[in-house]
Amino acid sequence: MPNKATIARAKQEKREGKSASTQAGEFIKETMDDIRSGRIGARSTKQAIAIGLSKARRAGVDLPPPTKGKTSETTRRNAKRAYEVGQTEPNRPVNPKRSKATTKALRREGTEAASHEAISKQVSQQAKKRTPAQRSASARKGAQTRMAHQTAAERSAIGRKTGKTRRTNAKASTRAS
Repeated sequence: MPNKATIARAKQEKREGKSASTQAGEFIKETMDDIRSGRIGARSTKQAIAIGLSKARRAGVDLPPPTKGKTSETTRRNAKRAYEVGQTEPNRPVNPKRSKATTKALRREGTEAASHEAISKQVSQQAKKRTPAQRSASARKGAQTRMAHQTAAERSAIGRKTGKTRRTNAKASTRAS
């Protein structure tokens, strides 16, 4: 069961007009925090993300299950069930016996899946599956979103910092060669 604070943050993002995947990100973040603190574990980063997405769907985030061919039928079926539960009765009470069994099983797993290194590796693997055009479009969209929430002074400061970093890295690379 997700924390009330996580649900509140996701609802706030929905009010701000952010996408379902951004809302689901709150639940994934909560799952990663749970894994890092040892409350639960996960065999892989992929599983940790899947747990977060399932929580989001069950909490009522409008995140449809993956389309055919994207994942296995079992994953699709589970995602579909979680989505339907979230859309029809998002505040459904949790079965305590079942919840305890799931938590107990997840506690036996490791916490390495939520390490910064593991998450970085997972993100890179997913990025490689996308075309350069898709990655570029995503970066442009992200920049636009950031610009909408920043003042001109903030954007200018970011530009100066970026330039400074580039100059520092350029100096470092010329010294190395």
